[in-house]
Amino acid sequence: MGKKYHLFEVYGIELEYMLVNTNSFKVAPIVDVLLTKKNGELTSDIENGTIAWSNELVAHVVELKTNGPTKDLNSLAEAFHKNVLEINALLKPLQANLLPTACHPTMDPLKDTQLWKHSYSEVYELYNRIFDCKGHGWSNVQSTHINLPFYDDKEFEKLHAAVRVILPLLPGLCASSPILDGKVTGFKDTRLEYYKTNQKEIPEMTGLVIPERVFTKADYYATIFEPIKKAIKKHDTNNILDHHFLNSRGAIARFDRNAIEIRLVDIQECPKADIAICALIIEVLKLLVNGETVGLKKQEKWLKQDLFAILNNTIKDGELYNISDLNYLELFDLKDAATVKDIWKHLYSLVKENISEDYQKALETILTHGTLSTRIITALKQDVSVKNITHIYNQLAQCLQNNVLFTPTV
Repeated sequence: MGKKYHLFEVYGIELEYMLVNTNSFKVAPIVDVLLTKKNGELTSDIENGTIAWSNELVAHVVELKTNGPTKDLNSLAEAFHKNVLEINALLKPLQANLLPTACHPTMDPLKDTQLWKHSYSEVYELYNRIFDCKGHGWSNVQSTHINLPFYDDKEFEKLHAAVRVILPLLPGLCASSPILDGKVTGFKDTRLEYYKTNQKEIPEMTGLVIPERVFTKADYYATIFEPIKKAIKKHDTNNILDHHFLNSRGAIARFDRNAIEIRLVDIQECPKADIAICALIIEVLKLLVNGETVGLKKQEKWLKQDLFAILNNTIKDGELYNISDLNYLELFDLKDAATVKDIWKHLYSLVKENISEDYQKALETILTHGTLSTRIITALKQDVSVKNITHIYNQLAQCLQNNVLFTPTV
């Protein structure tokens, strides 16, 4: 285990992107070619200054992440964007480019999925044997992960309590997956709709997505890790799977590096949007951790099933879902029923001064025009032909290339 950090002292951000063929718009399973072009020989991890690149479960997804913990969020969007530009330059001769958003809108996962065949392939093969990783919930999901440190049990308690209660609101800020199989699904966050059940063969792994009410390391092991280890044993006869990775809740405790990893954030159209969202989530968590809205005990009393009920609705309706549970709204210093969009506007007003001007502009675009899912649906103008979907998503690829937010013309 490396150095331990205190609450909000450093951050770790991970962004996942899919590679697509520029001619056919199909996913391009050539991450191994990309990493080889960059490194001179194939490797699963490349350090590229402040940002690192790595492979994922499937051969068409590349992960960009902070190269170790960072204290500086303000320059992070630019650092990620430089790497996006470098990758797109490497992909251009291969007739491919990076595509943002949490799901490819027209991918056929049964035909188009290729698993990563190189390092750690035995882990991926085992996952595939247990879960059949060719479904949308495995092979067509790109997210942003936020890693936040804690120093000891006392800090873990505060952070875990705050993270649990904010999870149901996240799709109303960052849903970006409204289309699957060439159709508008009816869910603003289709990635999370699949996330809920993609490990149904071993329900102990995802639980109810919202983590249980556990606030010490010992309780976490007893309540979450031990049941996972027990359930996986008959499948993992060679003991190659790590319980930290098997835990698939919407936020997972990584005691191997003293951090909580938030996993319910859909990736956006550009790093500026991604890091702006991360900055807002972090600032709101600071409010909760510091007890500036309600105290720790009121946060801790929330049951996973009650939080999951709210999450389930925001997965479907995103920022438009109206929350009327006054006990939940009290967590955020609100006294009346409000849409998730209005809750985020309220929270943004409380923390705005702590967020850089560039990220403020990005957040104001989202809070004015809606989640990326909403903006994609608006841009389609009810024309859900494959041609029009491809046209809109190519615009999103251009947003990624230029590091600008997507605002549809109405």
